Amino acid sequence: MAELVDATDSKSVSARSAGSIPARGTKPSHEPAPIGRHDLPDMLPNRPQDIDAMRRDFRWDIPGDYNIARACVSVHAARYPDRPAIIDVTGPDPLVITFAELETQSARLAAGLSAAGLAFGDRIAVMLPQGAEAVILHMAAYRLGAIVVPLATQFGEQAIAHRIATSGARMLVAFPAAIDRALAAGVDQVACRMVVALGDHPESQPFADLFATKDLMVPVAGTGPETPAMMLFTSGTTGQPKGALHGHRVLPAHLPGIAMAQHMFGPPDDDARLWTPSDWAWAGGLLNALLPALAWGLPVIAARAARFDPVWAIDVMRRGGVTNLFMPATALRLLNGHLAGVAPTGLCLRVIGTAGEALGRETLEATASTFGVPVNEFYGQTECNAIIANCAALGVSRPGSMGVAVPGHDVAILDTDGNSAPTGQAGEVAVRTPDPVMFLGYWNDADATAQKFRNGWLMTGDRALRDGDGAFHFIGRGDDIITSSGYRIGPTEIEDCLIGHPAVEMAAVIGKPDPLRTEIVAAFVKLRQGFEPDDGLRRQIADHVRTHLSAHQYPREITFVDDIPLTESGKVIRRSFRTATSA
Repeated sequence: MAELVDATDSKSVSARSAGSIPARGTKPSHEPAPIGRHDLPDMLPNRPQDIDAMRRDFRWDIPGDYNIARACVSVHAARYPDRPAIIDVTGPDPLVITFAELETQSARLAAGLSAAGLAFGDRIAVMLPQGAEAVILHMAAYRLGAIVVPLATQFGEQAIAHRIATSGARMLVAFPAAIDRALAAGVDQVACRMVVALGDHPESQPFADLFATKDLMVPVAGTGPETPAMMLFTSGTTGQPKGALHGHRVLPAHLPGIAMAQHMFGPPDDDARLWTPSDWAWAGGLLNALLPALAWGLPVIAARAARFDPVWAIDVMRRGGVTNLFMPATALRLLNGHLAGVAPTGLCLRVIGTAGEALGRETLEATASTFGVPVNEFYGQTECNAIIANCAALGVSRPGSMGVAVPGHDVAILDTDGNSAPTGQAGEVAVRTPDPVMFLGYWNDADATAQKFRNGWLMTGDRALRDGDGAFHFIGRGDDIITSSGYRIGPTEIEDCLIGHPAVEMAAVIGKPDPLRTEIVAAFVKLRQGFEPDDGLRRQIADHVRTHLSAHQYPREITFVDDIPLTESGKVIRRSFRTATSA
């Protein structure tokens, strides 16, 4: 393919080459052997026969100089330069970038970012849809030793402003509409430089201008497992979203859990391809799909759509030759509803992994029956992900459960006194420290970080029980977090946004059970004097949240109330609304 940025002119952007997708199973003539995993830490046994064998042979072996860009790109570019890394099937013709091209482009961009003043440890916000540009930028930042702050493409003004201000990002690379949102939110362009990709913007620097010439490529920075690599914002219940800081170790620490969910043991098949419709800004899209696939040397399918649509998703799977799929439960329910039990033709799926919300036995069985492949549910959260999993290939398939503890992670159910709960008794899911998949801490919030841990355990806030076979069964959140369509949503940010509407005096937000989305965002609103409740105002308030925060956070139900009960300290008592809703 033609380079994303022309080698002779760093200011010109050429079109990526279009053509047919490389046939699955084909290899470059000079490739010495099928791609293997001997270049990676030997953290997985070669094709274990069962989960007991995997546990018996497992060991953590993360190199002291680990860097995500080296593991995902440099290793494979050196050995298998012509192997596709990203196959973008958004348009009518596929756009392909190989591992060698990804290495060259990310190295040149790292040099350009350095020349622009971005240094080791600086934060760079990335707000880009699935595609080569997003991957190149991620790898350039990791290569430089910078910290990536992924922002979901649907974020509105307030969500963008909070995350940039909190992280202290020195640069935002985004598409034109996102730049407009950032500017409308008052993001300081002196403190945070605006760079536009996938288009033009009069008040921003062109993305192509950041690429250095070929002879200015920088080597991979000297990072280790604990070196900060990314900041993923997680919703909270008592304040604005917090930045969960992860080290480079977070990627290798994900591999055992993702390997179980995706049946990736030993050298992968030459024609394996992974896709997720989830935004690569979320932990699900980034750490459950994109980065593990690249670390294993597998092509990742990229595709963009305004919103999830079953017809579009099936077309992507068919055109992309997707073999391994990561898809949240809500999307699977939408697919099942569209297909009505009739298996789609022309697919080559082998396994489906799902996480982010409870799947349920009925959805699991319907999905497995329709697509004819195993469906592996797994579990984690932004601070500590991929710690429990099902894996049909290892004989671990517990419909209706989250799975069993992934080898390398000590997971328990603790009672209110911090003791291990008996089999079958509900308690809080906890993970013993230290554990390489755990976050390093909340950015600039030592108190919140300390509250996440108790007596040598990371406390997830999720309630579950463990049965006699060691499988964990999800019960619900122990706090006010809302789980909707795979997203974990904190009510405080939405309540703050609602109060910003001129008609709203006070608001309370909860999650209301929903058969499709697990929960929907439901808001209870007390209006200011002079405003009359009606459907028109209800739509205006919902659109206010959709515009200023995100499409996945707006309240699908708004109830006007005369009073919002508060604690003595002035906090909203949300449980009163949950009780009334469930009555």
